[in-house]
Amino acid sequence: MAGGTKRLPRAVREQQMLDAAVKVFSENGYREASMDSIAAEAEISKPMLYLYYGSKDELFSACIERESTRFIEAMSVGFDPSLRQREQAYTVVKEFLRFVDEHRQSWKVLYRVAVGTQTFSHFVSDSRKRVTEMVTELIRTGTTVEGARDIDFELTAVALVGAGEAVADRITEGDVDLETATDLLVGITWRGLKGVGTADVGVD
Repeated sequence: MAGGTKRLPRAVREQQMLDAAVKVFSENGYREASMDSIAAEAEISKPMLYLYYGSKDELFSACIERESTRFIEAMSVGFDPSLRQREQAYTVVKEFLRFVDEHRQSWKVLYRVAVGTQTFSHFVSDSRKRVTEMVTELIRTGTTVEGARDIDFELTAVALVGAGEAVADRITEGDVDLETATDLLVGITWRGLKGVGTADVGVD
């Protein structure tokens, strides 16, 4: 079994290990996941796994780095300044939730396992900060309300990202489908965007 993997290119072998690790971490959490079970899932020997990743901490860090990069790249696809604000909001929300729907194990590792592990929680904070900054800029460039301040943009983005994470959790549990979740979150997002800089926001 391990002999078969020796013929694989190094980059392919590394991705194979990370894929297996993400699966095991998402299903068992950080503490309960073992290098033995990850090696078995990857169909390699435990010594080979340690050869590439010297410890479980190092392997988990590599998983978080890869999955957070994928997440940010997926979000970046949705940003198109040529779109009208509502279309832009829909595209961003759709790409965000599509990533969660198609990479449920990644989402669990990033926003459940990592956030609950003190050593790695800063990775989640960094990822959330980058997404919030992206959404803040979207709101800023698309808002025409006079008197809107930077704090209005930032706090609205924080609220929208928080709502997005809550809806994403429901998707990973299978409680809601992608289209329903997208429509729900776009509605919340659009109300938030329309209310930027206003003191009293009505619901229409």
